[in-house]
Amino acid sequence: MSTHTISLKVNGIPYQRTVEARMLLSDFLRHELRLTGTHVGCEHGACGACTVLLDGQAVRSCLMFAVQAHGHEITTIEGLAPDWQSGSDPEEMHPIQIAFREKHGLQCGFCTPGFIMTLVPFLAENPFPTEAEVREVLSGNLCRCTGYQGIVEAALLAARMMRAAAVTRSADT
Repeated sequence: MSTHTISLKVNGIPYQRTVEARMLLSDFLRHELRLTGTHVGCEHGACGACTVLLDGQAVRSCLMFAVQAHGHEITTIEGLAPDWQSGSDPEEMHPIQIAFREKHGLQCGFCTPGFIMTLVPFLAENPFPTEAEVREVLSGNLCRCTGYQGIVEAALLAARMMRAAAVTRSADT
């Protein structure tokens, strides 16, 4: 069994761990760090449930080895709004999370973290997305419950919310 020591940041916290060379990033996050918001669906990269951010870009954590994340920064769904599941003030949630709640963009919730993490860099790079662009970027994520309309509406609402927040921030400076 080959092992490697890796150093990385996850949700802003530095970690150093010794891992098996073949350990998947999804398993590292879930089993080593106990960050279970990263879901594992297909284990082939097809469903998108395991999507996390690697240095700000959406990646499938079931297709990466943990050793490949050495020296990088990972953001999981827990890192967007750490108090999201504790019932904290909704203002502390990320705008995409708020939009998913308001537009009923989830049912069972299994796929939700992957959709949200896919949308974070997309909406940061594309603040004025069309419905077709949203559908295209989300085409790699699968949902068995919703029919996608609420997810698309949530993405468009999140874009509007993020634009409004950006205008407010620039007016405050």
